Amino acid sequence: QVQLVESGGGLVQAGGSLRLSCAASGLIFRRYAMGWFRQAPGKDREFVGGINWNGSSTYLVDSVKGRFTISRDNAQNSVYLQMNSLKPEDTAVYYCATDLSSASVVPATSSIKYWGQGTQVTVSS
Repeated sequence: QVQLVESGGGLVQAGGSLRLSCAASGLIFRRYAMGWFRQAPGKDREFVGGINWNGSSTYLVDSVKGRFTISRDNAQNSVYLQMNSLKPEDTAVYYCATDLSSASVVPATSSIKYWGQGTQVTVSS
C-alpha cells in the first residue's frame, strides 16, 4: 500500500530553519507530483507548495515564497521542504501528499489521494 512518511519537524526559534522530508513507498514515485500542506490549530488544512514529477516545476504560496524551497530526489523516493526564516505563524502540522497527477504543482485539497501522517513544526517567538 502507499505510504508517505514525513520527518524533520521540531521546535525552532523564529528566524531558524528546518528541513522536512517525506519518504514515499508503494507507488512509482517518479511519476507523480507531490505537495506540502499544513494545518495550524483551529484552522483548515492549507496548501503550502507543490512540485511536478521531475522537479522542473514548483510552486509556493505567497506567504512562504522566498523563505521555503521544495525539491525532490526520485532516486530516494523523497520530497523535501526546506524552511528558512521561520516565523511563529508557520507553526503547524505539515503533511506531504499526492493527487497522483504528474504535473499538478497546485493540487486541490479535495483531489488528494494519499496523505502522510504529518510532522509538527513549532516556531517560538
